[in-house]
Amino acid sequence: YGILFKQEQAHDDAIWSVAWGKNKNDGSETVISGSLDDLVKVWKWNDEKLDLQWTLEGHQLGVVSVDISHTGAIAASSSLDAHIRLWDLETGKQIKSIDAGPVDAWSLAFSPDSQYLATGSHVGKVNIFGVETGKKEYSLDTRGKFILSIAYSPDGKYLASGAIDGIINIFDIATGKLLHTLEGHAMPIRSLTFSPDSQLLVTASDDGYIKIYDV
Repeated sequence: YGILFKQEQAHDDAIWSVAWGKNKNDGSETVISGSLDDLVKVWKWNDEKLDLQWTLEGHQLGVVSVDISHTGAIAASSSLDAHIRLWDLETGKQIKSIDAGPVDAWSLAFSPDSQYLATGSHVGKVNIFGVETGKKEYSLDTRGKFILSIAYSPDGKYLASGAIDGIINIFDIATGKLLHTLEGHAMPIRSLTFSPDSQLLVTASDDGYIKIYDV
C-alpha cells in the first residue's frame, strides 16, 4: 500500500470518525469527517484527491461518530453535546437535530435501507431512530455497559454492538431479540463490521486482537 493522498490540517483538533459514501444517483463519492473541533466536514473524492465541499456547523461539543446513508444523500453525526444531526449532502444544510440524551449516541450507523439510525448509549442500550421522523422508534437492551461500536449487517437482518467491557451482542432486527452474546474479548470493542455477505462479523478490541465470528 502507498499513500494516495494526504489532507493536512483537515481539522483543528483530533478527528474521531470518518465515513465514505457513494451517491446512488450520480455516482459521486463523498468522505465525511467528525472532529473534536465540533465540526463535520464534507469532502468530495475527485481525481484521487479530497476537495472540501461543506463545513457543517451546529454541534456545541466534539463530534464522536459520523455515517453516510446507503443512498449517499444524507449524513448523520453525533456529538458530546448529546445531539444527533442529519445533513443533506447535496446542499450542506441541516435536515434535523435530535436530542439523544447525554452520552446516548456515542456511536451511530444507518440501516441498509437508510430509513433508520442506530445509536449506542452509555447505559448499554441500542436506540433506533427514524430518519424521516427524527423520533426514537424503539430500543434494544443489551443489559450491558457503555456501547462504543455498532454495525448493521448488509442484508439488514442483524445489528451488532460492542461494549466497553469487551462484550458483543448480536440482535435480530425483525424481532428485536438478542441472538448471541459473545465474550471473546477482554477489553473495549472499538470497532466491528459485517462481511459483505452478512455471514461473518469482525471485531477489534483494545486487547490487541481482531476476531472473526460466524454469525
